[in-house]
Amino acid sequence: MEELIAELGAAFICADLGITPEPRDDHACYIKNWLRVLKNDKKAIFSAAAKASQASTWLLAHEDGAA
Repeated sequence: MEELIAELGAAFICADLGITPEPRDDHACYIKNWLRVLKNDKKAIFSAAAKASQASTWLLAHEDGAA
């Protein structure tokens, strides 16, 4: 579940910053695990997206202080 949250968060941040991510072959290996989680819990995508949104919002709010 944590990997799904991290990937969704990365996608949200890339979208906010106008970055086009480049898929990698090793990303495909995560899909099998995500599908198992999503099939077992119909609300998992909503929970993961909510947590990813919270994390990406926090990170973007603090990006200026990162230097």
